[in-house]
Amino acid sequence: MKAHIVRCPRCGAEVARYRQPALTVDVIIHPREAPGSVVLIRRRNPPLGWALPGGFVDEGESLERAAQREAKEETGLDLERLRQFRAYSEPERDPRRHTVTVVFSATGIGRAHAADDAQDLRIFPLGAPPDDMAFDHRRILEDYIREALGSVVPS
Repeated sequence: MKAHIVRCPRCGAEVARYRQPALTVDVIIHPREAPGSVVLIRRRNPPLGWALPGGFVDEGESLERAAQREAKEETGLDLERLRQFRAYSEPERDPRRHTVTVVFSATGIGRAHAADDAQDLRIFPLGAPPDDMAFDHRRILEDYIREALGSVVPS
């Protein structure tokens, strides 16, 4: 593990500062009324574009709880049938810093609306996401269709 040596601002002692990836979650949400669709949010903050609802895992929080919290905060939806899909860890997947995301899929329950740091929210056909997607979320959806659904998009 690579450490960067810095001086403590309080005491002046040399301390090691470790640079590790941040842990995030993203959720492929299928609305209960439209199971062949996916809920995407338009990000309010850079990097801009359409994205899967998600965000950083808080200290002391499980991945599942983080996925439920982020979905509720950004879309207003509760989740049922939450299932872990896979993890993505390419160092350049987020231009702000190295992140590792654990992606879940779930059914969304309730009335979807943009909230928190989501500027807009729309429901797209699963196989036809918008062109301007943030991060590696287009690849995630393509992998999901191919791997989790066996290349068959539910109607």
